[in-house]
Amino acid sequence: MEIKVLEKEKNKLKIEIIGENHTFCNSLRKELWNDDDVKVAGYNIEHPLVAHPVLVLETDKKDPKKVLDAAIKRLKDRNEKIRGAVKAVSKNL
Repeated sequence: MEIKVLEKEKNKLKIEIIGENHTFCNSLRKELWNDDDVKVAGYNIEHPLVAHPVLVLETDKKDPKKVLDAAIKRLKDRNEKIRGAVKAVSKNL
């Protein structure tokens, strides 16, 4: 995965996420909405075969980069919990 910053302002961040698709971007978008300071969180893929997702994040007060970092950390933590649960279940199969 590669990230290109397309736009960075005080309360707005626009990035291109190279190497990802709807699966990751939709999870990230949903997690961003769990932050009360998020005003806008969405992404667009112009064409699924030739374009990369572009994520737009706007906040009320917080630094959008910090909000993005926190959301990614929450997703990572949730992934680890799921991984542990699957590992525990697979031992019994």
